[in-house]
Amino acid sequence: MPVSLDVRRDRIDRAVAFLVDHGRDFCAAVSEDFGHRSHDMTLMTDINPSLNALKDARKHMAAWARGEKRKPMFPLGLLGAKARVEYQPKGVVGVIAPWNFPIGMVMVPMAGVLAAGNRAMVKPSEFTPRVSALFEELIPQYFDAKEIAVVTGGADIGQAFSELPFDHIIFTGATSIGRHIMRAAAANLTPVTLELGGKSPVIVGPSADLDKLAERVTLGKMMNAGQICLAPDYLLVDERQEADIVGKIKASASAMYPTLLDNDDYTSIVNDGHHARLSDYIDDARAKGAEIEIVNPANEDFAGANSRKMPLHIIRNVSDDMKVMQEEIFGPLLPVKKVASVDAAIDYVNAHDRPLGLYYFGADKAEERRVLDRTISGGVTVNDVIFHVAMDDLPFGGVGPSGMGHYHGQDGFKTFSHAKSVYRQTGVDVAKLAGMKPPYGPATKKAIAQSFKK
Repeated sequence: MPVSLDVRRDRIDRAVAFLVDHGRDFCAAVSEDFGHRSHDMTLMTDINPSLNALKDARKHMAAWARGEKRKPMFPLGLLGAKARVEYQPKGVVGVIAPWNFPIGMVMVPMAGVLAAGNRAMVKPSEFTPRVSALFEELIPQYFDAKEIAVVTGGADIGQAFSELPFDHIIFTGATSIGRHIMRAAAANLTPVTLELGGKSPVIVGPSADLDKLAERVTLGKMMNAGQICLAPDYLLVDERQEADIVGKIKASASAMYPTLLDNDDYTSIVNDGHHARLSDYIDDARAKGAEIEIVNPANEDFAGANSRKMPLHIIRNVSDDMKVMQEEIFGPLLPVKKVASVDAAIDYVNAHDRPLGLYYFGADKAEERRVLDRTISGGVTVNDVIFHVAMDDLPFGGVGPSGMGHYHGQDGFKTFSHAKSVYRQTGVDVAKLAGMKPPYGPATKKAIAQSFKK
């Protein structure tokens, strides 16, 4: 059935009201789930992006939904034929969200889902149970269960959810789980959008402003304690600049976070399992010859604290046999790898899985062009990190092991729409003119011969 723009607009209005009314309730729930996370950060990274995406979709969806004229094959257009693409809702979209931004990763894609006229079922992460419970409690106050339904539970529920015959699934999370989602969706031939992750590199050119580099990489790495799919995962730096860059990053981290344990701005690691995983990466790197520099400006006792907060660990002299160079980090660990040149950095990136994000710092436009042309990643930010995801009018997604498909803005509207081809035939007997109507004869041979001309 058609879904009018008025219905779509009403659903988006209710989604906006839901976030405005309960944004601060969600901030408290996120902080409880993490052990601590700044309410201001949740407002900046979950609530505000969701509101911006919903309002952008509300503003532009009428234009997106108009469809597109296409050119009929010559000479049919001259004879009065018409061709166009119309965008229809797909139906019910399954949204499987992660724990690191547990509100934003539901509500940002929801902008495209609702603008395209779909309904949704949501499976929040079991790692953020208070947020999940709040979704389950509040969504029915704003939406009928046939519009948006929330399903909570553990891995078994998540598996069953992914096996439902949705009209589309969007999953945000680990690459390993993405493979299971795709396998489950294949049974129903359900199309999937997978926003995964990987190791997003920072390539530092010799012309880079190192003060800006240090500040921006530090901000991106320590925001949410590095628990961001787009966090700068490791640095590729000229060996002659390495010591200077490390010193500036330490200074930037100390300026932003002069203390950590009682600092409201700094986030805890989400659970004991992830804290143990990160500690294992550090121990593994140290055992294999890495030099670990812990940025702890107030000399706080993290080992004795009843807290999962973890300071920034800069890991130098890294090698590819270290876990920290093999696995997505998702925490405040920053490996720094020395390379002989930007070309060597490009070769290193290309020898590994294609990342979700790639970051280049430098003022050399020819070098920048070389990085852009010779690497493949989901997206790129030049002279900063992460910011490309904040642009509503840019498609967001990965490539290969970092994901497939994309959303945000008009690209999200198209992802969650069925693009239906509509051709309106001319009144002329086209089949006869084209020699397609038996008995085949001179007109047929003429049409075939025309196609074979070089």
